[in-house]
Amino acid sequence: MDETARRQELILEALHTARSMELRAIQQYMVQHYTLDDLDYGSLAGAVRTIAIEEMRHAEALAERIKELGGEPESRLAGPVVHGQGVDEVFVFNAELEEDTLAHYNEWLVLCHECRDKVSAALFERLILDEQSHHNRFEDTDRHLRTLGTSFLARMAGGGAD
Repeated sequence: MDETARRQELILEALHTARSMELRAIQQYMVQHYTLDDLDYGSLAGAVRTIAIEEMRHAEALAERIKELGGEPESRLAGPVVHGQGVDEVFVFNAELEEDTLAHYNEWLVLCHECRDKVSAALFERLILDEQSHHNRFEDTDRHLRTLGTSFLARMAGGGAD
């Protein structure tokens, strides 16, 4: 295998893994959205759903780049979707998920630069900015839950997820 083909194979592997992480996040966040909405925390449910939709855009962008490089997008999930989380578990779990994603995406950004793939590097740069925003949102919400407790939840109760 020549050097160019080896580089492309490394990039495709990173893109496929990134897409599997996005697909897991989408499913995880939608499960949480439904749970939070059922618990009558419409504002929190809506925020999680909005991030799930952003993750859908990420999965699509990754699929497009995979296709541009001659690959076939896969639909595997990076890990299991957790069900039955309480409101006190959702946001810390999601912050950790986003933190893991950021670590990987930063590694793959370096790989893209090493492989001289500026297009994939630019994609990972955009994704990193979004994932950092998601991480901050989840971490802030978790901090509010821990420090403000029931008074925070009382403010979030009622209303739909829209």
